[in-house]
Amino acid sequence: MRIGITCYPTYGGSGVVATELGIELAALGHEIHFISYSQPFRLSGRETGICYHEVPVSNYPLFEFPPYDLALASRMAEVAEYYGLDLLHVHYAIPHSVSALLARQMLAARSRHLPFVTTLHGTDITLVGMDHSYLPITQYAIQQSDGVTSISGWLRDKTVENFSITRSIEVIHNFVNCDQYQPIRDAAQRAAMRARFASPDEFLLMHLSNFRPVKRVVDVVQTFARIARQLPARLALIGDGPDRSTAEWLAHSLGIHDRIHFLGKQDRVHDLLPLADLLLMPSENESFGLAALESMACQTPAIATHVGGVPELITHDHDGLLFPIGDVDGMAAAAVSLLQDSERHMAMRQAARKTAQDRFCSTRIIPRYVDFYHSLVG
Repeated sequence: MRIGITCYPTYGGSGVVATELGIELAALGHEIHFISYSQPFRLSGRETGICYHEVPVSNYPLFEFPPYDLALASRMAEVAEYYGLDLLHVHYAIPHSVSALLARQMLAARSRHLPFVTTLHGTDITLVGMDHSYLPITQYAIQQSDGVTSISGWLRDKTVENFSITRSIEVIHNFVNCDQYQPIRDAAQRAAMRARFASPDEFLLMHLSNFRPVKRVVDVVQTFARIARQLPARLALIGDGPDRSTAEWLAHSLGIHDRIHFLGKQDRVHDLLPLADLLLMPSENESFGLAALESMACQTPAIATHVGGVPELITHDHDGLLFPIGDVDGMAAAAVSLLQDSERHMAMRQAARKTAQDRFCSTRIIPRYVDFYHSLVG
């Protein structure tokens, strides 16, 4: 199939999922065309079967805000016509599904049908879409989509509840490539790579996010501070965003800045996650928890909050640990207890990897997307 994919190309869950989906589909022989204002950060530009089409946006003096959604719709229609696309798959409802709807209507005027799929990722429903400025158009675009998928059952239910959606929404969970995200079996190699961040007698904890307030990076630092009082440990923070400076200030004020690595944005997180003993994900809300899944596939269990779609991924005290929002004392105490019990820790590491393989591996999820596409195109 020839599939057009539109996403936000920035460092966030929806862009990661969309990009990884395109890579997996191309590996199966499908022809993938990314359409966005810049190349998604996880694309190298050298992948076979993947093309990138930039959306040019003109800055006329008349426009106070460049109309990206209109430029995107025009580019979608052009790419679909020039390259014979079978369908569009847009990630994040606003404004991508609206642009896809316009592109479909433009091509319909030329007797060409271009179905489009909208995948809901979270804040497009729980935050942006609930803004009264966007609620009616978000609702309309979802209803008018040829197919709609959601990354969790929780998000599907919130969408139906918040927008009074009457159409069906297919739940297709996020996925991970279990061949790329996996533990490092060679102990010597792992020790050598880990030495960049921690000595052999220290535990290594990690956090991966876009450092937005909803990720509660301050809670990560607070939790680690409590752990570091009881155990020799280091923390690696992967990512960047608005709360990074606050986290850095807090680390200095608590006197633990020399035990924290601020790594910034990283392209190869699959090389870093296997080095950790635990992942900290104390988010205020998560529609699924992709960072936790990628970590689990690397045999690194997560300590997370019991919110949103996270319980669909993590089973408490089996392949991870779940706590109420803001319970830094509980998370820290649980981390110390787990890390001091090597047998229990290893059992949880193995269970985390098994959950990723058995339920969320790309080999299980990608065929569901392909079947969904065929149901619309066929």
